[in-house]
Amino acid sequence: MTPQPGTGIDTFIEANRQNWNDRTRLHARSAFYDLDGFLAGRSSIGTHEHAEVGPVHGKRLLHMQCHFGMDTLSWARLGATVTGVDIADEAITLAQSLACQLDLPARFLRTNIYDLPQVLDESFDIVYATYGVLCWIPDITQWAQIAARHLDSGGVFYLADGHPLTGILRDDQPELDTGISYFHRQEPMRFEQHGSYTGDTDTLNQPVCYEWQHSLSEIITAVLAAGLRIDFVHEFDWATYQRLPQMQQEPDGRWRLPGNPLPLTFSIRATKP
Repeated sequence: MTPQPGTGIDTFIEANRQNWNDRTRLHARSAFYDLDGFLAGRSSIGTHEHAEVGPVHGKRLLHMQCHFGMDTLSWARLGATVTGVDIADEAITLAQSLACQLDLPARFLRTNIYDLPQVLDESFDIVYATYGVLCWIPDITQWAQIAARHLDSGGVFYLADGHPLTGILRDDQPELDTGISYFHRQEPMRFEQHGSYTGDTDTLNQPVCYEWQHSLSEIITAVLAAGLRIDFVHEFDWATYQRLPQMQQEPDGRWRLPGNPLPLTFSIRATKP
């Protein structure tokens, strides 16, 4: 996991697109995503996200980096008019298939998020992005500006993700990885991961991906610089999956470190004036 200098951003993003096309194949049949349960009616939206976003019935919702659309379609089940966007062709194809199978009104667009203003000229009541989204973003200031651009006045921007601190913790030991900076660097970190976070034994054919770290202050500043008014920033002592081997799952289904010493997840809700 070393910084990768001297290569163009487009090259990194294309490698990530291929990596996520490959991951979609694994994720669709993994117990982690439980696609069968979702098709039978299970919502993939967490209780705290539902509470923090608020009612969505009758509202237009844009889901940035939607993967294969389970969360997007869960919001559609709650009455939102949804549009999901993702860079991976296979993910969007699967999302469209699920929408048809469930007979839910949903639109899915395959595009690099930075190109979204060129393919979508609409605004929404809610712009939503959650879990595993920010590490794929080289320029978070531009990303936040695109989110704000697609918000109506009075609209809500909602972001939840792993806390930036977790990005510098080692996966195999309870200590900091001094090879990773907490602060953003222009050069991404290169990873070669032959499996996925779902824990399945299948291997990826496109294992190389590139990630960027963003500090909490950088994230907050990007949201403010986009002209949004922050309603709250919350930090939580739980994660949605076993990000580190020391984490233990509790009765609420969330994963925590013994003693709850660190924030593991954060959320931001902001409003466009």
